[in-house]
Amino acid sequence: MYNELRNTMSHPLKKVELLAPAGTPEKLEIAIHYGADAVYLADSRFSLRNFAGNFTCDQLTAAAGLARKHGVKLYVACNIYARTDETEALCEYFHRLSAIGPDGIIIADPGVLKLARATIPHIPVHLSTQANTTSLEAVRFWEQQGVSRINLARELTLTELAQIASQTSVQIETFVHGSMCMAYSGRCLLSGFLTGRESNRGLCSQPCRWQYSLAEETRPGVWMPVFEDDRGAYVFNAKDLCMIEHIDSLINAGIAALKIEGRMKSIHYLAATVKVYREAIDAYYEKPEKYRVQTAWIEELEAVNNRGFSTGFYFGPPESGGINRTGARPGTAYRFLARILRARPSGRVTAEVKNKLCEGDAVEILTAGGPVRPGTVLNIFDADGNPMEAAMPNSTATLVLSATCGPNDLIRCRETPPATQGGEHLR
Repeated sequence: MYNELRNTMSHPLKKVELLAPAGTPEKLEIAIHYGADAVYLADSRFSLRNFAGNFTCDQLTAAAGLARKHGVKLYVACNIYARTDETEALCEYFHRLSAIGPDGIIIADPGVLKLARATIPHIPVHLSTQANTTSLEAVRFWEQQGVSRINLARELTLTELAQIASQTSVQIETFVHGSMCMAYSGRCLLSGFLTGRESNRGLCSQPCRWQYSLAEETRPGVWMPVFEDDRGAYVFNAKDLCMIEHIDSLINAGIAALKIEGRMKSIHYLAATVKVYREAIDAYYEKPEKYRVQTAWIEELEAVNNRGFSTGFYFGPPESGGINRTGARPGTAYRFLARILRARPSGRVTAEVKNKLCEGDAVEILTAGGPVRPGTVLNIFDADGNPMEAAMPNSTATLVLSATCGPNDLIRCRETPPATQGGEHLR
């Protein structure tokens, strides 16, 4: 069905947007450096990621300036389901956003949308996946309310996405990578019931990731795993979404923006993921007829912590293949060591050290463009210029490397031989 629809569609003229998470100012710089076309971030009060670090009003202003400097669009998430007593605070917040001038505001709640259209009508409204938009008629309804872009429900197939995109002028956005909620469009009450932290208010405690066992009424205290696994059972734990093998299909379906999940993930996750999807998108547009998925892209994504990968609902219900029964699978191929802050003409660099880094270490430089650069840590100096044998975590050090690098490049070391860790999970 999808292939038949694809054949009736013309090749998209406007390049698809790569939209990346920016949970903190540091992550904003990383997302921009590694090639995001746009970023999404938030104030901590009105977003669904209250533990992401987020931005103060002054930081939002600085973030907007940095994004504009690099030609990157900036969208502010305001996708909570608001309570009546928050109306005044929301209006005040929108007035501050008006002065900051983001390129869009991400909303889920119809009431919040109404306030935004009345208060900041000049700022485009993007509809969050939390609004669980599943049909063309729903898209047309939201278009009548002034919405210019919609992140469609994750439960839709690629065929359904293509059908909707071909029949509306609203931009269609969809997630392509990251964590998946075991809930309808991410709207979940489990956290609120079990811990008092409401998922739809940005306070999710992620109980879907916990281990669960089964108890029989007449055998109190005897716990049995739901699945025969000595690590417990993850009955609600979805695999992560990964669509790197289907970038061409997404583009030809008429999708306007491909979104990466992960405002609370590490900068190593962010850098590797944005870099891979940037390269894949650029490769497709350069030579669509010769586009091929590179093994190196899959290996890079699998080297970062994940729960295993699936294609979600894009090609039909994930069934049992979308469930993770073993918990998080750490990306063991690399250990993230440091982020480059400054590079000097002398070849020395100033680095923010994240994990212990020693003189003589064999390392890799994860750059924004091209393959990783192998190198060696030749020398390490402290802030006063004194030589050191090692730099400790949460410190700043001066390094001399055998490989060239620039600001915001990441330094890591390989801990296992390069190998694909299980691409069979992708359709």
